[in-house]
Amino acid sequence: MKIPCLTLSALLAMSCAVAIAAPTSDEALERMRSMKTTGQSLDMKTIPQDGPTADAIRDNLKRIKLPEGFRIDLYAIVPDARHMAVGPSSGVVFVGTRKTDLWTVTDRTKNRTADEVKRFAPAISFTQPGPCFSPDGFLFVAEHNRVLVFPAAEFFYEGPDVAADIVVPTGELIPKDEESYNHGARVCAISPDNKLTISLGQPHNVPPKDKLDLYAEHGIGGIVRMERDGSKREVYATGVRNSVGITYNPTSKELWFTDNQVDGMGDDTPPGEINHAPKAGMKFGMPWYGGGQVRTNEYADETPPEGLTSPVVETTAHAADMGLMFYTGKQFPEQYRGGLFSAQRGSWNRTVPAGARVMFTPFEADGSGPSGETVPFAEGWLDEETGEYYGRIVDVAQLKDGSLLVSDDTAGAIYRISYQGK
Repeated sequence: MKIPCLTLSALLAMSCAVAIAAPTSDEALERMRSMKTTGQSLDMKTIPQDGPTADAIRDNLKRIKLPEGFRIDLYAIVPDARHMAVGPSSGVVFVGTRKTDLWTVTDRTKNRTADEVKRFAPAISFTQPGPCFSPDGFLFVAEHNRVLVFPAAEFFYEGPDVAADIVVPTGELIPKDEESYNHGARVCAISPDNKLTISLGQPHNVPPKDKLDLYAEHGIGGIVRMERDGSKREVYATGVRNSVGITYNPTSKELWFTDNQVDGMGDDTPPGEINHAPKAGMKFGMPWYGGGQVRTNEYADETPPEGLTSPVVETTAHAADMGLMFYTGKQFPEQYRGGLFSAQRGSWNRTVPAGARVMFTPFEADGSGPSGETVPFAEGWLDEETGEYYGRIVDVAQLKDGSLLVSDDTAGAIYRISYQGK
C-alpha cells in the first residue's frame, strides 16, 4: 500500500492543530490565579549590566554632587526605571515603568551592584505598573486602570509563572471613559492600618468644571484607600492635581505626598508641593489653586470652598516632585534619620530648566512635620550652563543596608547612594 505524500499546506495545518496557542495577557493572568502554568519560556528577557551603556552612565555620575562622606554608584541598568519597591524578605527590587514592563533587580553576590535585571511575569502586559509591598511580602501593582497582587512575588519571580490575583479589575479603578495617556501613572502604598492606598492623577492641566463632581466621586485628582482585597473603597483625599509620590511616616503613621502643579503660568509659578493628609476627607487646592497660594486662571473668579488644606512644603516651580520616602536606616548620619528624601524629575516647560535631583527635608522626631528647610541632597543630572539633562530622577527607595536607591527613567538606570564616612 502506498503512503500518500503530504503537501506543505497539509503539514502546516497539522502542526497548527497540535500547537498550543500562546495565551493572551488576560488568559495568562487567569491561569496564574489558578496556579497553572502559562507555557511561557524559561528563557526570560534580561538586561545586560555591562558594556558601553554602563560605562557611559558611570562616567556621567562623576557630575553628581553629594554631601561630604557620601558616594553614588550605578546599581543597575533598568530601561525606563520609575517607581521602586524593595522586597521585605529578599531585598529584590521591583521596578515599574511608564510602559508595559515590570522589572526585578537582584544583587545575588551582595556586593551592592545588581547581577541580574529580568522581566517580571512576562506573560502579563502591564499598563504603567507602579509597585508597592506590604510588610508581609505581598506585591501590589497599581496600573492605569487595574490593580493586581502577587502574594509571593519574591519567591516566584525567578520563573515566568507567579501566583497572582486581581484586587481591582480592569476598568474599575476609574471609569473606562476617563482613561487617558496624560497623568496616567499610579503609585501605591500600604498604610500602617493595612489599607491599600493609591493616587489617581486627573488628566487635565486644570480640570474643567463639568468633571469636578465625577472626579470627586471616584477620587480622580485625589487619593483612594481600600482593603487589600479591593473592598471598602473610600476617597481619602481630593483637590490633588497629579500625585506620583505617596508614603506614610513610620512614626506618626500619617500620609505625605507630592503633587505636580499647573503648567503654563510662568517659570517660577506656581510652586510644587509636599502635602500632609493625616485623616480621610481632606480637600486640597486643585482646581482653585494651581500650587501653593497661586490661583488658577480658569477659576480666578470662583470663590474657593472653605476648609482647603495648603501644602506643608512649597518646592521649585515645575521641578516635578515625584517619589518620596522617610529614611529609617542607620547607615546615614544622625541628621538624616527620620527625614524625608524626595525625587524631582526636572522641568519641561521652563525657559531655565530646574530639578533632576534628590531633595532632603529634615523632620521632627515625632514625625509631625519638617524641622528645617528642604535642600538638595544629590544634584548634577542637569547641566545648568547648557540646560541639558543627563538623567531625570523619579523615585527613591531604601535598601536593607540603609543605602538609598535612586531611579532614573531617562538614563534607564538605578543608582545607589551610600555613606562612606568623613
